[in-house]
Amino acid sequence: QVQLVQSGGGLVQAGDSLRLSCAASGHVLSTYAMGWFRQAPGKEREFVAAISWSSGSTNYADSVKGRFTMSRDNARNTVYLQMNSQKPEDTVVYYCAGDPMGNLVLPVTSISYDYWGQGTQVTVSS
Repeated sequence: QVQLVQSGGGLVQAGDSLRLSCAASGHVLSTYAMGWFRQAPGKEREFVAAISWSSGSTNYADSVKGRFTMSRDNARNTVYLQMNSQKPEDTVVYYCAGDPMGNLVLPVTSISYDYWGQGTQVTVSS
């Protein structure tokens, strides 16, 4: 069993940067993929980025490519989402997620992930 605890959300202005963190308690195996998703009110959860726990390879949604960077610190059992050049449409709740067997596929669908963080609100003002 893995528990994910998120931190780092808040209010920023358009163009600013913000970094989200997701700390995993329990044993994260090398087979894990970790992902970030986001969800606006009344909409489905949307894929943002994923990373292989073992190799560090990443996958990004087209909407965030070039602006967001996902990374991991294996020693700290933590993944990060660095968000640069924030836009008002980035105002949503962000969730981190863990897929115990996804390290080679880096899934983009939320149903593939078994573990979820509590969610972090990010608000970008124009």
